[in-house]
Amino acid sequence: MLHRWFLSHPRSVGESYWEHAAVAGRFGAVMVVGGIACLVHALFPALFPRTASDRVKRLYQQMKSRQPAFAAKPAAFQDPAWQLEYEI
Repeated sequence: MLHRWFLSHPRSVGESYWEHAAVAGRFGAVMVVGGIACLVHALFPALFPRTASDRVKRLYQQMKSRQPAFAAKPAAFQDPAWQLEYEI
């Protein structure tokens, strides 16, 4: 159980528990700041017009560069099956 909860996923991406915790924590902090900027932008459209989208793009590129297998897959929003399922 300990392995499944704490070690299985970090090992599957080639990281130790602490390496994965640091990376995931940094990604989470960047996403929180981007989310706050997005909320401020919702109220005041002139503020932070690109902050959230720029952070998402940068995180996506960082994730792709860290995981070669991930980089080979198309993004979910570019997958034709996903687009057909969620089209209006």
